[in-house]
Amino acid sequence: MVRGRIPTMTLLAVGAAVAIAGCGQSSGDDQAAPPPSAPSSSASTDPSTTPPSSESSEPEPSSEPAPAPPPQASGDCRANELELSIGQGDAAAGTVYKQLRFTNVGDRECTVQGWPGVSYVGGDDGHQIGESAFREGEKGGAIELGKGESAFADIGMVNVGNFDQAQCEPEQVRGLRVYPPQETESMFVQLDGTGCRGDDIPGNQLTVKTIQKG
Repeated sequence: MVRGRIPTMTLLAVGAAVAIAGCGQSSGDDQAAPPPSAPSSSASTDPSTTPPSSESSEPEPSSEPAPAPPPQASGDCRANELELSIGQGDAAAGTVYKQLRFTNVGDRECTVQGWPGVSYVGGDDGHQIGESAFREGEKGGAIELGKGESAFADIGMVNVGNFDQAQCEPEQVRGLRVYPPQETESMFVQLDGTGCRGDDIPGNQLTVKTIQKG
């Protein structure tokens, strides 16, 4: 029997084709792993897994000082704790002097010290007439007033008839507006007379001295 010879080039071609086919296959171990699945959207809204925000975190201790306590109640006598009256006086050199008396009618002991504010008032609206009383002398010490006790301040009222009438511009007075020392609420006491409306008179039509015990 005669055997044919396969050319060498043909064998090389077949071997190359087998090698290429082998390279196109891969084992199960060489396959790429599938991409990880995306996390479920519910995980980001689960309150048990959501980290606390900065708003819910524990506040840090403040370094600011604590607020100051409110001030204690003043011991000064207030207008609604006092009764105002005009006491007797005397006259000298065209000036009448009287006592402006303050009586404690409140429920506590209180203090008065210094000069009261005093001015003439007139008309139905209680407008001020002329300058407020000029303060004379030195400020006295504090005076403690128990319930029912009194203190007084001397006031001097010049006879305005002694002034030039054009400068004085006289006007009927109904009484006195009075501010107790260290007080912003006024009081009124009736006192008929005449005051100077003008502010160009030579001197003071009203004077007041510091409060005294008595």
